[in-house]
Amino acid sequence: MKIGYIRVSKQEQNEALQRDALKEAWCEKYFNDKMTGSTFERKGLEELLAFVRSGDTVIVWKLDRLGRSLKDLIETLGLLKSRGVNFISLTESIDTTTPSGKLIFHLMGALAEFERDLIRERTNAGLAAARARGRIGGRPKRLATNGKVALARRLFTDPNQSILEICSTLEISRSTLYRYVKEAAPPASDS
Repeated sequence: MKIGYIRVSKQEQNEALQRDALKEAWCEKYFNDKMTGSTFERKGLEELLAFVRSGDTVIVWKLDRLGRSLKDLIETLGLLKSRGVNFISLTESIDTTTPSGKLIFHLMGALAEFERDLIRERTNAGLAAARARGRIGGRPKRLATNGKVALARRLFTDPNQSILEICSTLEISRSTLYRYVKEAAPPASDS
């Protein structure tokens, strides 16, 4: 069965162009969404994925109608492939029922994986360069100086000070106070 998927980006856009192209491709059933592609939950696409069976063909007017990011597009196409569902994009002439269409699909997957690897590589190189300059990642400590940390510890040992008062005075949370107190405590011996 040939199944068409239509997505228009905004409510005021008309889906007639896509529907006409899908009619010419002999689609028997249609699913559609009227929202931005960046929205993760698309009811029409979810219904389509629940409906399709092995041997069916999903047809879109243009590749970007199925997904806005390459990663999401590859994941959706991979899901269709794992279920034995073919895919056709009319504008780009991608047809996974043909050897050349399968090649393009695999090239897209390889490019997406290459892009993820490059991003990971650049991120790790940037972190290593920052560490080499003495910068460490993570959230900055709330009490930046040792004097303030010592004050927090001293106030904690004072029985006249409540935890709420200490936190309010130093403008820190309970968990931050307890972490500083715990760091100052000598390690328990196992004797």
